[in-house]
Amino acid sequence: MPELRTAPAAAPAQPVPAAPDPAGEVAARTEAALRGLATPGDAQALWRTLGDHGLLRDLGPDALSGLLATLDAHCTVGVVLSVCVQVASALPVLAEQVDVERADGPLRAAYLDAVSGRATLALAATDRDGAGSDLMELGTTVRLDDRSLVLDGGKRWITNARTAGHALVLARHRPQRHFTSFVWVLVPMDSPGVRVSPTRGTPLSGAGLGDLHFDQVRLDRSYLVGRPGRGMVSFARHIATERYAGGVWAAAMCRRVLADTHRRLVERPLGGGRAWDNPAIRERFARCVVEAWRIGAACDAHRGSTEPLVTSMLLKTSVAQSLDLVLGECAALVGAEAYAEGGLAQLRAAAGMFATAGGATGAMLAGIAEHVPGLLRSRPWSR
Repeated sequence: MPELRTAPAAAPAQPVPAAPDPAGEVAARTEAALRGLATPGDAQALWRTLGDHGLLRDLGPDALSGLLATLDAHCTVGVVLSVCVQVASALPVLAEQVDVERADGPLRAAYLDAVSGRATLALAATDRDGAGSDLMELGTTVRLDDRSLVLDGGKRWITNARTAGHALVLARHRPQRHFTSFVWVLVPMDSPGVRVSPTRGTPLSGAGLGDLHFDQVRLDRSYLVGRPGRGMVSFARHIATERYAGGVWAAAMCRRVLADTHRRLVERPLGGGRAWDNPAIRERFARCVVEAWRIGAACDAHRGSTEPLVTSMLLKTSVAQSLDLVLGECAALVGAEAYAEGGLAQLRAAAGMFATAGGATGAMLAGIAEHVPGLLRSRPWSR
């Protein structure tokens, strides 16, 4: 009789390793850091805590999303803005130069102080002598020689102006209206000739908003950040990242507000049932969900784009409009509760800065119009 052979037992299935989740990891680490923070309304204390927990280094797009979404759930808009500007713009601008400088110097020292949380950093681009979104007209100037520089001028509406140890100042080193006429200067805030005036009456408490004034501020040439002529190029590259950061922050804000509003509508009595049972209310709420989805889709499209500066303008404009619609409609749906202390009416007023910070909506639309032929022909914002 032939020998019976049995099929070899199948090897046990190996567990599929979980896909990396940088956003979730950073969110969990941020939650842990915030548990030990006694004053979440203190932007400087928050910055120190984030630095102590190593949360200010090497923040890619997913990590930015996890960090800002978690901060949005616990902190005011002004405090989150203070962090956002630093992690998305100021630190990357400075790190870009520090990476190629091996010797010790003021740039490296300022970077290490900021990334460790020991000091905050201001990004001073918006100028007092021109419209905020027309940087070609900025009047802050720097005179250079072989060993030193002299800075004059002023900056307006600068986040962290009242709290920063250093400011990264975008200045003109040549009079020509050309993108090669600008350079970044790292300015210690305690330098002779530097004066700060606070911005009054703003809903962005915690952002340290203020104006900077420079009167014959003399510094060693080692305080130049990058080569003269590269300032605007660097700004354009990193402002696209800041606009993306604003998009993921706005998406997180929408999710939080929509979840809270939905809960209130489900619980609120109305006409023998609940407010959520009303078809008109459900339709209005669903439109808000669509707007929130648009923000997330715009963020995803920007990440996959080969034209980040163009898509950042599209993202910036859509975020400002969709976020305001969501907050306004949710405030109307919850009714009088929106006007309580810390309610949606106050949040909407503070979130109005999404229409100006990083480029006013009108300026973004003008920039988009310049690229209309290419956008209609190749659609570079889609993957």
